[in-house]
Amino acid sequence: MEKEKTIFFHVVVFPWLAMGHLIPFFHLSKLIAQKGHRVSFISTPRNLLRLPKIPSQSPLSSLITLVPLPLPHVENLPDDAESSADVPYHKQQLLKKAFDLLELPLAAFLKSSAPDWVVYDYASHWLPPLAAELGVSRAFFCCFNAACMAVVGPPSLVIDGQDSRSKTEDFTVVPPWIPFESDMAFRYHEVAKYVHENESGTPDTVRFGIAIRDSDVVLMRSSDEFEPEWFELLRDLYGKGKPVLPVGFLPPLVQENYTAVKEWLDQQRVNSVVYVALGTEATLSEGELTELALGLELSGLPFVWVLRDSPGSTQSVSEMLPHGFVERVKDRGVVHFGWAPQVWILSHDSVGGFLTHCGWNSMIEGLGFGRVLILFPMLNEQGLNARLANSKGLGVEIPRNELDGSFTRDSVAEFVRLAMLDDSGESLRTRVKELKGMFGDRNRNSRLENEFISFLEENRPNNLAQDKITLDK
Repeated sequence: MEKEKTIFFHVVVFPWLAMGHLIPFFHLSKLIAQKGHRVSFISTPRNLLRLPKIPSQSPLSSLITLVPLPLPHVENLPDDAESSADVPYHKQQLLKKAFDLLELPLAAFLKSSAPDWVVYDYASHWLPPLAAELGVSRAFFCCFNAACMAVVGPPSLVIDGQDSRSKTEDFTVVPPWIPFESDMAFRYHEVAKYVHENESGTPDTVRFGIAIRDSDVVLMRSSDEFEPEWFELLRDLYGKGKPVLPVGFLPPLVQENYTAVKEWLDQQRVNSVVYVALGTEATLSEGELTELALGLELSGLPFVWVLRDSPGSTQSVSEMLPHGFVERVKDRGVVHFGWAPQVWILSHDSVGGFLTHCGWNSMIEGLGFGRVLILFPMLNEQGLNARLANSKGLGVEIPRNELDGSFTRDSVAEFVRLAMLDDSGESLRTRVKELKGMFGDRNRNSRLENEFISFLEENRPNNLAQDKITLDK
């Protein structure tokens, strides 16, 4: 009998150097490979080691190739820094400068491997023109939601320097191209606190603009169902000739069994525990750490708090906590220093709320398990994510001083209790349970995943049909 034929193609995947980008890009790669297509996943050697391992017996192991490209040296960037988690926030522009120097080795790989598609991130604005010159189709995979990207603005505006936003105050108002009522704007402290010189030479807004403009398709980690008004606006801003496809939320698999806290979590009541984690990039001052710690203590609720030392810091985070705090809360709180399996912890039945820095990746993980969000944005687009979640009734934001971002232990305690216990937070808890399936159900997300892969298959360059590779599900 003649073998069933299909169109088989080769995809190069190239994410930005941050775990919140590497993991979704790797997840996307596995979805593509599950359809029998070859994937070359390119990043730096240390970042490739940080990815989840694919078992050697898995059919995906022969279809996904990890391709290491050493990160070029840049002055004042530590030699072992290959990820945004490896450097203080103020040195991330140096990381982008090193990242831009990967253009030549990546060009050499594209020329030698002749892929059909390249799936790239916002930071590699130099990649789509290069791929176009080589006849490679281009997909910009956006790890942000549609509302955030609408605030960035039309590509032509940010590329041509017509964006009038230059001062901190300019980002604290809703942009004029948003035609409906919205609060999608930054707080003053969310912008001013992290202003620094653009040492990479190319502003992020320009990187976004070129990445969008020079793509054949924009893939969004979200859905029309969740933010229909923002997808409609985004398609208007990008123009009718630019496909904007949601790929769903890419819900993660629960794999780890974290024995260090499992016994403790097993002893807690269902939905009673607050999980606290502020990501791999954001850092708290000693004063902020003190207020957050004492606020958790005042709340009276059980919690798991994951803390890590800041890159480049001479003081450990354990030394910055209030004197006697860990001892005082040991009967109802776990303070864990270092890495922890966030997905597994969030999946535990005892966890009911998530005090989060509002990274989109973390918010998706929390909502995918029906955890009410306690919003504490720290940097980058996180303030916008908090506004979106608040507008959708998915959480409450801990109040902070508009100018300097300061907050009090009393407000932490009050809003943690509101989200977890108070009658006034019941609507939030109900809402996140209602949307749990939208964010976390793999079958519900599979339709969007299949649609974007079909787009790649139907819009690839001409190629010969290859024998179909059938994968075990």
